[in-house]
Amino acid sequence: MSFVVRIRQHVRDYVTQATVLWAIAMAVVLVDWEVNPATDARAVLAGVLVTALFGVYLGWRRRWPYVFVAPMVSFFFNVLPLWIAAMVRHGVVKGLFVGLFLNTVGAALVGTAEFLCLAAVTLMVRRARGNRVDDDDVIVFGPDGRG
Repeated sequence: MSFVVRIRQHVRDYVTQATVLWAIAMAVVLVDWEVNPATDARAVLAGVLVTALFGVYLGWRRRWPYVFVAPMVSFFFNVLPLWIAAMVRHGVVKGLFVGLFLNTVGAALVGTAEFLCLAAVTLMVRRARGNRVDDDDVIVFGPDGRG
């Protein structure tokens, strides 16, 4: 009657901090996109590159669930700066309505794009790295209770 017990030491991971840094970078990209229409292509490229780098990080760390959470975190960091940017560009009254549109319809589109980019890159990196289990993560106890 042997059995296997999996014991993993939980170590504080820096994925949460990386998610916040990525969300702040995306807020900067979106504000740049809204305030300066001449840099639209540069802002989109910067957003795609930052998101792809974050996807590589998530895939390397094998943190697939963050792909679902990260666009929501990004949304919360983007709401206020994007609204203020809309008011700066379009004026206060018109900017309120443009900001409302950007934070509803625009946020859904940007969040979907972020999710798709993160998911694709994370899965590619995770597949390239492999799904092996490190020996340090698994401890097998035999029937006599010794490991």
